[in-house]
Amino acid sequence: MAVNLSAAASFMATHARLLDRRRFELLSGETDTDAVLAAVDGYRNPDGGYGWGLEPDLRAPESQPGGALHAFEVFEEAGPTPRAALLCDWLASVSTPDGGLPFALPVADPAGCAPFWVQADPAVATLQSTAFAAGVALRVARRDQAVREHPWLAAATEYCFREIRALSEAPHAIALSFAVGFVDAAHDFHAEAATLLDRLAPFVSPDGLVPVAGGAEGETLRALDFAPLPGRPARALFKDAVIDAELQRLAAEQHDDGGWRVDFASYSPAAELEWSGYATVRAISVLQRNGVV
Repeated sequence: MAVNLSAAASFMATHARLLDRRRFELLSGETDTDAVLAAVDGYRNPDGGYGWGLEPDLRAPESQPGGALHAFEVFEEAGPTPRAALLCDWLASVSTPDGGLPFALPVADPAGCAPFWVQADPAVATLQSTAFAAGVALRVARRDQAVREHPWLAAATEYCFREIRALSEAPHAIALSFAVGFVDAAHDFHAEAATLLDRLAPFVSPDGLVPVAGGAEGETLRALDFAPLPGRPARALFKDAVIDAELQRLAAEQHDDGGWRVDFASYSPAAELEWSGYATVRAISVLQRNGVV
């Protein structure tokens, strides 16, 4: 499972946005958390939320739940920051009365935005959006007491618990992956998480392959999308041989130019580049945390 880190660094310098270049440097120990936090600040709005293409297929400036997901990802990597609790404040301000989050909020200018973001109903909460924000926030909460004790996270967590309990059939593949990630993170704080993971398990194929309905041709989620990290409850969904094969596959997906790509459609030239940088950081992170690099 040879991975060329030097080629990956060159790819990031050539193709990636500043934020992901800084995240890549943090993985390799070449920068500090302040530099990463400064980079993500460029996507922050005065209301405490994040927009401006932090979610690459949502180019609009308005703060969005999708932006919150990616901001929390950075906060998990960088460690405690007051920005995280302020983001929770913003999420509370846009949550629906039942504690959920809408898939997306209104967009004034849809240029460069994927239609599924623009066409979302801002008055209706979804498990996918709430789980993708709350799941990463729970990971941030392991080291951040202000996030751990925030009322928004408590309400969003209970919303996700209710929605997962009520599932009678498999949700969309992407919603399923975020639900699994949410339950995995909730396991650190809530006893019910183990039961809910058992509830989701029948919807995940033993080989980890879950096709994405309505996605690009061949777009499929895989075991590492559901359980990227060793030692976590979600790993119980898969046999060791499945994970080992997926790690080998991920390492082998490095292109000759040093980078990794996504298998879903991008909705602007900028997004296509940015997703490739994001995917490269994710690949190196997953391989590193699994002891491959």
